[in-house]
Amino acid sequence: MFTQEQINELLKNKNVIKCSSKSITYCKDFKLRAVRKYYEDGLSPNMIFMESGFDLNIIGKERPKSSLKKWKHLYNKKGKAGLIKDNRGRPRKRIKIKFNNKNEEIEYLKTKIKYLDAENDFLAKLRGLKRE
Repeated sequence: MFTQEQINELLKNKNVIKCSSKSITYCKDFKLRAVRKYYEDGLSPNMIFMESGFDLNIIGKERPKSSLKKWKHLYNKKGKAGLIKDNRGRPRKRIKIKFNNKNEEIEYLKTKIKYLDAENDFLAKLRGLKRE
């Protein structure tokens, strides 16, 4: 938990976009620079954060390591775009099912209805067992 004084101090750092009592949002360029310094220069997470003007007494000694771990995972999985694009709070895209003809769609919907009916029956039985 950060105090208001610590939040104000963190917000002075150019690498911080926003800060609350529980979390710090870092700028995208900082994340990318940090991962590159880790891989290319072999610097430790704490050294990277200290070089970037962070006080480890405020943010904690474990935060650089855990943040860099997440960023490295994103970088290895999705590359530079993974660090630049912020996916938090975005809804997942639903997969649209395409049918070749009406009969396929009708069969799919009938199967879905049977499944939902079975699920409802199961839940009704479960509620009945809880009442006993």
